[in-house]
Amino acid sequence: MNETRTAAASGRTSKRAQWIAVASLLGATLFWAGNYIVGKTAVETLDPLGLVLLRWAIALVPLLVIAQLTERPDWRRLLAAWRWLAVLSVFGMLGYNLFLYAALEHTDAFSASLVNAFNPALITLAAAVFLRERLTPLAIAGVALALAGVLIVLGGGDPRSLLDTGFGTGELLMIGAIAAWTAYTVIGRRAPKLPPVTATAAQAAIAVAVLAPISFATGGPALPGTGPALASLLFIAVFPSVLSYVLWNRALTVIPPGRAGVFLNLITVFTAAFTILAGQHYSAAQIVGGLIVITGVVLANARALRPGRPPQ
Repeated sequence: MNETRTAAASGRTSKRAQWIAVASLLGATLFWAGNYIVGKTAVETLDPLGLVLLRWAIALVPLLVIAQLTERPDWRRLLAAWRWLAVLSVFGMLGYNLFLYAALEHTDAFSASLVNAFNPALITLAAAVFLRERLTPLAIAGVALALAGVLIVLGGGDPRSLLDTGFGTGELLMIGAIAAWTAYTVIGRRAPKLPPVTATAAQAAIAVAVLAPISFATGGPALPGTGPALASLLFIAVFPSVLSYVLWNRALTVIPPGRAGVFLNLITVFTAAFTILAGQHYSAAQIVGGLIVITGVVLANARALRPGRPPQ
């Protein structure tokens, strides 16, 4: 009888943990989607370099506090991995965000998020090339489908038009952003295993140390001059920079990374929802192309989504 009660309680706890993990993933992706919407507003008054510097400078303190309270890191072990952390910071904290905010100076948040939706498929392809991970026929089909969706978005519904017009500046910068995040992800799989929030804090510190002298040498960073600009900066520094990482890493203790990764597609879904609710312009090509991209990404990650598949 006691064993039955214990098993039932364990089942309830496990189910509750799963729901909390899913809610954490939803929160993380919601805040990352907000980074696109609010970031578009922020770059109207702050240059990308200054925005990235201020973002991580503000986020650094809460990240360090949370890391110390929840992970009790071995700082000497962390210091020994400084080369890995430096490379990851250059591609993730610096490269991705500088490209993203520069792209938002030239394109709308929805279009940027649609290009970003191709990122999981690109990571699957890069992992096959550089990490020798097996690429199944279904994954190849998924990558090809996701690429077709991106081309539909970039071509305004007619991918062939890109042969005449080429890519826009914003779209090219977003391609740079997803290339930087792909490198960050692939290198991260080779890097020493470190507590995730601690590693994020260390990378943020490196980003600040690298950007600060560059920014000051060029006369920056420019501080927010209006209330909305300050609110945008604080939102970016707290929600997508701190809370998203904490929620995401909490969820990964329950849900395998392969399954969690598919939730990243919700960034595009949430950004689309924000765009529609705000009454901003969107096109049929963006909607259709976005759905094709997400379908392709799900196919490319089908192996990771199989029930019972162990974490990678």
